[in-house]
Amino acid sequence: MNIRVNGEARDVPAALTVRRLVELLGLTEGPVAVERNGEVVPRAEHTAAELAEGDVVEIVHFVGGG
Repeated sequence: MNIRVNGEARDVPAALTVRRLVELLGLTEGPVAVERNGEVVPRAEHTAAELAEGDVVEIVHFVGGG
């Protein structure tokens, strides 16, 4: 299935959840904020929120620093 992630077209497996997408992108270290089709997906819903063909996803990965 085709979706857009942070402005980039990606071909991803069907029935992919937000959580699984975050894992596939290697963003499991630290918190992330996810927006799907202009709406924030609460972290508590990441494992249940399935992506669909044509979805537009924005992911912000927070990185600590000093």
